[in-house]
Amino acid sequence: MNKALLSAAITAAVLALPALPACAQTSEITIGISISTTGPAAALGIPERNALEFVPKEIGGVPLKIIVLDDGGDPTNATTNARRFVTESKADVIMGSATTPPTIAISNVANEAGIPHLGLAPFPITPERAKWSVDMPQPVPIMGKVLYEHMKAHNIKTVGYIGYSDSYGDLWFNDLKKQGEAMGLQVVDDERFARPDTSVAGQVLKLVAANPDAVLVGASGTAAGLPQTALRERGYKGLIYQTHGAASMDFIRISGAAAEGVIMASGPVMDPEDQADSALTKKPGLALNTAYEAKYGANSRSQFAGHAYDAFQVLLRVIPVALKTAKPGTPEFREAIRQAFLSEREIAASQGVYNFTEKDRYGLDDRSRILLTVKDGKYVPAK
Repeated sequence: MNKALLSAAITAAVLALPALPACAQTSEITIGISISTTGPAAALGIPERNALEFVPKEIGGVPLKIIVLDDGGDPTNATTNARRFVTESKADVIMGSATTPPTIAISNVANEAGIPHLGLAPFPITPERAKWSVDMPQPVPIMGKVLYEHMKAHNIKTVGYIGYSDSYGDLWFNDLKKQGEAMGLQVVDDERFARPDTSVAGQVLKLVAANPDAVLVGASGTAAGLPQTALRERGYKGLIYQTHGAASMDFIRISGAAAEGVIMASGPVMDPEDQADSALTKKPGLALNTAYEAKYGANSRSQFAGHAYDAFQVLLRVIPVALKTAKPGTPEFREAIRQAFLSEREIAASQGVYNFTEKDRYGLDDRSRILLTVKDGKYVPAK
């Protein structure tokens, strides 16, 4: 069976997946997590997996059974993993994935089966994915706005774009066109590359020829360093902006001296030390970073670790509410979790303060973003 037919068959199987029937309650809460610990997105998925070492082992007095599967960043693998969580594990909650395309695939399965889903990568939550899915990372419009405001404040008038040739790249380019152009920015070039690519020389030559005042890179993980390095090697002198998908220490390691002066949108977990004591994100951010860096070394903190950690901060609030009316392992419990997503307010976590609603499945506001730059090989607040 060729790849197209296999994809169609899997899609048909997922669409045919019925809602879970009533089943016996269990003495534990099962959480299925599909993330990318191999492949091009491993730099995102590995910190997410590592963060699971610092999450609770029980909530509301009920033990958690956490099942982690690798999807390699592939939507077909993610679909298979999600279906296993539904049919074999009888999961109460599903999380994942590390990048946008497989997260969409997991959301589709979760919403068809009626299981609460917490995304760990920015993804478009369309009406058919809105009932059961919420998302941990900051939505692109919130992070985009702070970048475009910085551009305007620094007299940027023309912007070139280089991003992934997939849904993450599209999310950022579409937002740049919508918000950025409304703020007076002119987009003069749109270049794309695939996640596994090892060179963007051709795309960068076109960007340099277009001579924009600034370049926005719509990529994530270590791959975000590829355009950063290539632009500087080709003599580009303008400002380079990176999305929150690049906010990790690996970006500095990969980019080296080319990282100096980058302007990067980030979640507050990358710099809780400089937050006001009144910031609700400061305490959980410090707690995660202290534990994470004690095990994985100084400056190993990661925005992506924050997403996985924060998913459990949300569950710490919503599961006790659900346990008041239903038992784990039942459709009623999954529905109670879904309802608790919407009833609990001001859920403080390392990356933001969550207030999910029926219409807002991201639940975040301006408290979920900071601006960083790299100076002398370290992240510092941008001006």
